[in-house]
Amino acid sequence: MVPPRHFVGESFDTYRPDPAYASQAAALDRLRTLADQVRAGGSGGGRSWFRRSQPEPVAVYLDGGFGVGKTHLLTSLAHAVGVDVTAYGTFVEYTNLVGALGFAATVETLARRRLVCIDEFELDDPGDTVLMSRLLRELADRGVALAATSNTLPESLGEGRFAAEDFLREIQALAARFEVLRIDGQDYRQRRTVTQAPEVAPEVVARVTAARADATCDDFADLLAHLAQVHPSRYGALLDGVGLVGLTGVAPVERQDVALRLVVLVDRLYDRDVPVVLAGRGTSELFSAEMLRGGYRKKYYRALSRLGALAGDGAALVAGPGPTP
Repeated sequence: MVPPRHFVGESFDTYRPDPAYASQAAALDRLRTLADQVRAGGSGGGRSWFRRSQPEPVAVYLDGGFGVGKTHLLTSLAHAVGVDVTAYGTFVEYTNLVGALGFAATVETLARRRLVCIDEFELDDPGDTVLMSRLLRELADRGVALAATSNTLPESLGEGRFAAEDFLREIQALAARFEVLRIDGQDYRQRRTVTQAPEVAPEVVARVTAARADATCDDFADLLAHLAQVHPSRYGALLDGVGLVGLTGVAPVERQDVALRLVVLVDRLYDRDVPVVLAGRGTSELFSAEMLRGGYRKKYYRALSRLGALAGDGAALVAGPGPTP
């Protein structure tokens, strides 16, 4: 549970706040201060009779749209505190950890860290709401610092996805634990590349992937069918040793459960900096207008942004090296 490869070299010094959005620089300054505070505060390390007189542990929540650098800042905080005393994972990875170890063992494991970072904080069902509320409460009581990112304000988690009003107390308890840092701005991936993936002929995808031993090439429908047979916690393992992904027959996804599995795969591709080459309709209308208006819309927009960036990297491989100056 360490920061993803995509951000392994990032730090507070490499984050470039957009001068048009003062909240970015403000968040950077605040997180630098919090990193110093966590380092000075020692590790969680279990209960102490003296902990009651100590200040409340750090709990910060980075809220903003996709592509404004929230994950960059979260990984920078982890690096500043020290990856050896930090647990870093996505929301779903923590719920999977509880499933694998059991709740008590997960608490004991994470309580030995100074900082627990939770990327892509999303509450998609009531069970997760209760689970994460209890987990964070236990960790905070042990003095562990908490940091999370999300595209949704904490009091709005679960909105549009399940009957959040039935679990309002749990959601409010989660929200009350965090200092919210709002980060405004534009999607930096759109600034640096075209996020509308270019269309590539199937024979080109086959040629480019055949030239690399670390490349895969699959039909899009076959891939989606395979993902249904693999638990999302294993999607990262599917990419071990993969340096390029080619997909043919890319077309709109019609079912939401299929679309959500695809979102998880895109996140794991992005974490590992794996370029993609897409034949078919690219990212055009990949998710329906109804999906982009629904409760999971922010997940879908994040996936489109990330997939477009990876497809831009793939397009550069198709084009090949430019002329030598």
